[in-house]
Amino acid sequence: MAKYSKKAGEKVEETMHEMKDGKLKSGSGKKVTSKKQAIAIGLSEARKEGAKVPKKK
Repeated sequence: MAKYSKKAGEKVEETMHEMKDGKLKSGSGKKVTSKKQAIAIGLSEARKEGAKVPKKK
């Protein structure tokens, strides 16, 4: 499994909680129900904040 910074892990954890509460929305405004999509959103947000996250492939 890939190693991410602590800040990135916390961001992903935060987005997973949002998804489970039904508050996480995708770019188009639809509700996110997929775990994989929630993780991708969390990593993307962490990347924007400057956390150590590998580039998208």
